Amino acid sequence: MKKTTTSAIVAGAITSALALSPMSVANAADTEKCYGVAKAGKNDCAAGPGTSCAGTSTVDAQGNAWMLVLKGTCEKIVGGSLEAK
Repeated sequence: MKKTTTSAIVAGAITSALALSPMSVANAADTEKCYGVAKAGKNDCAAGPGTSCAGTSTVDAQGNAWMLVLKGTCEKIVGGSLEAK
């Protein structure tokens, strides 16, 4: 393999690892449900009557739709709440 090709492959692997690292670091103990911040269809799970699970919220910032965020960040997000609205 040429040196340029090898360098490109290594750079791509490093970039991918860095991009994925925050997801692997966060676990359930580091997150909390944040209500009222999900875009329509982007909620993490059941969002009350008329919805079944992830991706079923019908409007942006639906008060009973939640998504997982890092602990301590929910109430810093405009419209974020730790309880369903």
